[in-house]
Amino acid sequence: MIGKTDKNPQLEMFKVPLKHIIREDHELVILSQKIDWVKLEADLSVYYCRDNGRPCVPIRTIAGVVLIKRIFNESDESVLERWVENPYWQYFCGEVHFCHELPFDRTELIKFRKRIGEEGAEKLLKHTVQLFSKKEIQEDEVLIDTTVQEKNITYPTDVKLQKRIVENCRKIASKEGIQLRQTYKRELKQLMIDQRFHSHPRRRKKALAAARRIKVIAGRILRDIERKMDQGQKEKYGSQLALFHKVLAQQRTDSDKVYSLHQPHVKCIAKGKEAKKYEFGNKSSVAKTCRSGIIVGAMAFKDNIYDGDTLSPQLEQIERVTDHKYKAAITDRGYKGHKMVNGVQIIIPGKLPGSSSKYQRQKVRKRFRFRAGIEPVIGHLKHDHRMSRNYLLDEQGDLVNTLLAAAGFNLKKMLRRIKAGAMDIFVKWINRFFEQIWCPNLAG
Repeated sequence: MIGKTDKNPQLEMFKVPLKHIIREDHELVILSQKIDWVKLEADLSVYYCRDNGRPCVPIRTIAGVVLIKRIFNESDESVLERWVENPYWQYFCGEVHFCHELPFDRTELIKFRKRIGEEGAEKLLKHTVQLFSKKEIQEDEVLIDTTVQEKNITYPTDVKLQKRIVENCRKIASKEGIQLRQTYKRELKQLMIDQRFHSHPRRRKKALAAARRIKVIAGRILRDIERKMDQGQKEKYGSQLALFHKVLAQQRTDSDKVYSLHQPHVKCIAKGKEAKKYEFGNKSSVAKTCRSGIIVGAMAFKDNIYDGDTLSPQLEQIERVTDHKYKAAITDRGYKGHKMVNGVQIIIPGKLPGSSSKYQRQKVRKRFRFRAGIEPVIGHLKHDHRMSRNYLLDEQGDLVNTLLAAAGFNLKKMLRRIKAGAMDIFVKWINRFFEQIWCPNLAG
């Protein structure tokens, strides 16, 4: 059942009203007044049951915490700890009185993200885009680029995966009461030491022999546990055992490899960077307006597809979020092969004919300089809004994390604009004050 927010401003003896603590001209207060919370609650209420069950956490409260987390780059734990200390955060989330206790347990954030999914996260992004004027949103051109959203996994190697298989098989055996023929605990510990520094000429032979032995041990324990399982246990752990077999059978040149046992959907993506040749996660696409710099689209893809094939779903999402169809999309050379997608012209850098004038060359150069402006935006998404390393689980976590990071970017942009506007008003007031004092004396 949908929970209700307390909107009663009546004073209570032991509760401090937030309006007595905060400043009305603070940027978070002004931002909370700009957001249409009634419409946001109506959009997200479709993911809740209306009549049955215990009342949930109010939608404005939990949605406000989710947005604050993205604005200020906080974790699930730290955002709630700081929420208790910060009256402006509490006001943003719809509280009337200052609260000294946590509004809910941090696990509610996990349940909320699972509940709304990709569709609900896209609605949150749409609400952040609607904070800006139509003139800023509905430009003629949009900039699109892709990046890699890295997953929170260790750097994958075959030896690490095989060691994890041995450890997981031991856990299954302990849980199900299966007696293994041999656990290899002591030997495996020494082999993990021996297989290190395999690129050194003097250690190479011993390290490769240790790596082969670890793979043999993983296969032995896996076959041993399968022999001793009954039919019910095999059905219970069928998908997990199949994953173990796939890891042991995969070769270096295989295309669909497993890089993590707890996140098997992770892909190895090469973007041609000098410092980081391979990144392990998923491919994400970001779209922003050319002049105003508002993120109007953000998508995560399950497969490592060609950049040009991301254009069609990305342009569809942009149209859903902005209710506007752009005339052109400016991309880099990674999108070659596409000139027109969904009625939108795709502009890619290329050589102009020799007959082109100097003005035409300058105009094209200026347009692609604007395109480079999406690169720092992606950098801010990663380092300021929790997209650098994705801690959310599974493929749905990839989709939701990308959208919420984009929503946090737009809100931070609006916060900076509100703060700058308040500073301009203050400076003008100071100037007018000194003019009234000093100008008559100077004139006299």
